[in-house]
Amino acid sequence: MAFDDATGPDPVDVAIGARVRLRRKSLNLSQGALAAKIGVTFQQVQKYERGANRVSGSMLVAVASALDTSVGWLVGEESEGGSEAEALLRSLSVPGAQELLEAFAEIERTPARHALIALAREMAKSGDA
Repeated sequence: MAFDDATGPDPVDVAIGARVRLRRKSLNLSQGALAAKIGVTFQQVQKYERGANRVSGSMLVAVASALDTSVGWLVGEESEGGSEAEALLRSLSVPGAQELLEAFAEIERTPARHALIALAREMAKSGDA
């Protein structure tokens, strides 16, 4: 398989980055704190999370250790639900998605949650999202 940087990041690198970001945020760890644990700059962690830079094998082991998870989970080999789980991870990798989900979970009133869902769907349809 030939790699062409002009076409953007490889989808595998983006998926690994999304899992790194999801796990880091679930541990309430900043990019700087993760960077310090693995010996890189926070900018490098940003690039890993976006999939802009590939994570080498040795770095993948270091990241998995720092995030108290397995390399298998980071590369998607230990997930349940198949493509549905991958679609959810892609959705959660969008900047702001996890914060929106956390805020949504704190809304106690069911009608308010339904209204927010309707608003988001309408914005997505009209291209205003």
